[in-house]
Amino acid sequence: MKLKSLAERSLAKLPPRLAERLYGLARRIRPLRRRIELEYDELLAAAPTGRPPDGHPVYGRLPEHGVDRPAVIADVAALAAAEEAAWRTGHASGAVYHGDSGHVAFLNEAYALHSQSNPLHIDLWPSGTKFEAEIVAMTAAMLGSEATADEIVGNVTSGGTESIIMAMKAYRDRAGVGRPEMVIPTSAHVAFDKAAHYLGYRQVRVPVGDDYRADVAAMARAMTRRTVVVAGSAPGFPHGVIDPIAELSEMARERGVGFHTDACLGGFVLPWAERLGREIAPFDFRLPGVTSLSADTHKYGFAAKGTSVILYRGRELRRHQYFVATDWPGGLYYSPTMAGSRPGALLASAWAALVSMGESGYLAATAAILEAAAEIRSGIAEISGLHVLGDPLWVIAFASDELDIYEVMALMEQRGWSLNGLHRPPAVHLAVTLRHTEPGVAERFLDDLRGAVAAARDGGGEPRTGSAPMYGMAATFPARGAVGELLRRFIDRLYTVERAEE
Repeated sequence: MKLKSLAERSLAKLPPRLAERLYGLARRIRPLRRRIELEYDELLAAAPTGRPPDGHPVYGRLPEHGVDRPAVIADVAALAAAEEAAWRTGHASGAVYHGDSGHVAFLNEAYALHSQSNPLHIDLWPSGTKFEAEIVAMTAAMLGSEATADEIVGNVTSGGTESIIMAMKAYRDRAGVGRPEMVIPTSAHVAFDKAAHYLGYRQVRVPVGDDYRADVAAMARAMTRRTVVVAGSAPGFPHGVIDPIAELSEMARERGVGFHTDACLGGFVLPWAERLGREIAPFDFRLPGVTSLSADTHKYGFAAKGTSVILYRGRELRRHQYFVATDWPGGLYYSPTMAGSRPGALLASAWAALVSMGESGYLAATAAILEAAAEIRSGIAEISGLHVLGDPLWVIAFASDELDIYEVMALMEQRGWSLNGLHRPPAVHLAVTLRHTEPGVAERFLDDLRGAVAAARDGGGEPRTGSAPMYGMAATFPARGAVGELLRRFIDRLYTVERAEE
């Protein structure tokens, strides 16, 4: 019996802990273990390979003699060219947020000029400190620093995940509480799970309301004397809706607890959407309860991958994210973020992106993105069998009560689209970027989506195409250890060199 069928017919009716126990028992019975192994292989065979097409050299060890540089560059260029079409034509959800060839060339030029720099060595590359300090200041000014008497400070990190981990470290170390707790909505980014795993937090995830926004009263009830931080999203990655940040942050402030706004997705959109006349509730440092905030420069800040900004209300809190060593034989050592050596080239590129865009550039980009998103959202709502989740602005999640939504997603993959599959509830989302504002892209998306829905309906609405069965199993199988094992095997396969050149 298939794992998904087993889940639907029997295990789904059991409590998750009992289902987990029965799965563990099945793994000890040889015939069942063989059946489970075959099922894993079948699911992984239908999953994306994560590899470029054949025809490129594969190296399982260093070549005996170095390959000529022109040949190396030719191979790298061929790989880039093969991958470029999917994102440049607007077929990807998020992933590439600007993508104009002139903008990309400009970022690459700034990067190349500083490719050897490392902010760890401030005596050699003081420009790195300049770039980072000014990126932080510009981002803070955009996010309310000029509306508060408090000093807003921060650092540049490698991405939104590191920004969130750094903030959670700061709250943990400031509190000095054994078994510290974070209280977050279930829609909060998985980076909080990673932070909890790395930093020893007890994570309290609170169900969201029917509108997919954080439930303030439920989160207040979830807090204990060990709670050191509460968080909300502006907007959340899954459904693109903005949590009630004002109410959440004030609730945290009244209880003397820190509050983090995860604006990794929205930090470089919402301020300009508000300037354009959209009704955007405050979510940043204009609110006295917001004590930290993350915003990704490498998303809608249109910088190169990967940079993000973590901001704090005051230097005292930021100091708890630092690492310093005073007794190492290698000398005095400090690092403000997770990494030691950091790419100064990415700081130069991010600084160049912000300065070259300016307020007018971000306003124009946001206006175009919101216009395209409104067209796409309206079009999705008109497709029979689909409905939009919540009230999103530009990250649009949609689901179906009639069809398997992962089958729709797989059929969209066949049409060249790379979308994000969601769980709880099963759904798919499209994060609208400047790529989708190009002429004809929104119309093409909606035409293909109508075709995918029709094809799914004609096929009976069940998951049978590409990765749809794997997504379906992952969404419904109650023994989460089995799903985790599937993901670990998937990762193992990604990093296996299957063929080596002699």
